[in-house]
Amino acid sequence: QVQLVESGGGLVQAGGSLRLSCAASGRTFTGYSMAWFRQAPGREREFVAGIIWSGGHTYYADSVKGRFTISRDNAKNTVYLQMNSLKPEDAAVYYCAAGVVGAAMYPGRYAYWGQGTQVTVSS
Repeated sequence: QVQLVESGGGLVQAGGSLRLSCAASGRTFTGYSMAWFRQAPGREREFVAGIIWSGGHTYYADSVKGRFTISRDNAKNTVYLQMNSLKPEDAAVYYCAAGVVGAAMYPGRYAYWGQGTQVTVSS
């Protein structure tokens, strides 16, 4: 059974940084894509960043390019999201997702989800 467990959320001032982690277990993830989505109150879940496990190709939403970096640690089966220059509009619950989807940005394509971690950005 695939499990994704996020951690690293919290409260940060605008302009600050946070690093989110997603610990994955339950299978090997060769061929999978791992992604981060976020959802703010009253808004739809939106794609943030993704990485294809094999090869490490990364892809980003335009709103976070140049500020956020997704990476993975094969040995730890963990995906990270380094978030720099945070803005109040980045505040949301951040979710880790996994699926055999290529560079998909649509949440419905992903089969597995974590429980989410809250990111709050104060202005």
